[in-house]
Amino acid sequence: MEALVCRKLGDPTIPISQNSAITVSTVQPIPELNSPTSIRVRVKSTSLNYANYLQILGKYQEKFSLPFIPGSDFSGVVDSVGNEVRKFKIGDRVCSFISLGSFAQFIVCDQNDLFLVPDGCDLVSAGALPVAFGTSHVGLVHRAQLSPGQVLLVLGAAGGVGLAAVQIGKVCGAIVIAVARGAEKVESLKSLGVEHVVDLTNGSVIESVKKFLKVRKLKGVDVLYDPVGGKLTKESMKLLNWGAHILVIGFASGEVPVIPANIALVKNWTIHGLYWGSYKMHRPHVLEESLKELLSWLARGLISIKVSHIYSLSEANLAFSAIKDRKVIGKVMIAFDDHKTVKSKL
Repeated sequence: MEALVCRKLGDPTIPISQNSAITVSTVQPIPELNSPTSIRVRVKSTSLNYANYLQILGKYQEKFSLPFIPGSDFSGVVDSVGNEVRKFKIGDRVCSFISLGSFAQFIVCDQNDLFLVPDGCDLVSAGALPVAFGTSHVGLVHRAQLSPGQVLLVLGAAGGVGLAAVQIGKVCGAIVIAVARGAEKVESLKSLGVEHVVDLTNGSVIESVKKFLKVRKLKGVDVLYDPVGGKLTKESMKLLNWGAHILVIGFASGEVPVIPANIALVKNWTIHGLYWGSYKMHRPHVLEESLKELLSWLARGLISIKVSHIYSLSEANLAFSAIKDRKVIGKVMIAFDDHKTVKSKL
């Protein structure tokens, strides 16, 4: 089968060659079923996440033995089933996530790790859902317990997890403030019904948000969703209410922020570190219920998935470049087979 293989750590945006960090292998063995309840999936689409970029650079919190096939969330069609499989049949459309290995034409999973894609959901959208929307859903619904009327501030709001957080915030009935950079990203966020969008090219977060809060007669921000870190986190903390929740999602800025414990004490802040992938080991039922609810929302049209770019496996370096250069509004996908058979209506 065809697969993207990381043979050495390095920059995945460099054109693919024999000497690049990532190479396309056409001779990877197709994985065999490894238990009576295992299922082989023919992958139709797989999502690129910022974590995948960091993994190949060797800067992710988990380290992997070389060589490895990157990739986490995916969608596809059941290709083969073990003799004790009862939940799925050949031809079913499914999606899921794994720690490694989705940048390949075939994946083997246990039946309990797969989710049926509802009718009305295309496979590209389903393949983009688990990590980005799963992270935002667990963070906002399970951890911060976002409730109607609360003020949610989303940093990096035009990225994969950011757009997911914005939409989940709207479903929860929150007042959503989104922070992004550039007119195109601002317009995309406004189209989602966001109450206020801060364009970082035109001013500071503090000034813009304070003006909005004053007009709406709101005291401050109740939940901060932060996949960015750095200076933006420091500024945003000045907008938080007493008893606010801070969701630490990631550090796309490259700088890990300092959250003063003395201020957190005085203002009774709750700080949530959220490593979504670790829930599979420690709280798997939370992930299962979260993804089931998200697929239901997707089927009912309560959320939608913005696919910014779709590439083939041989164009993976371009896909990583789009993420690195912040050209993305939503998700970047790799599609197998004919793009026309899996591509969403963008």
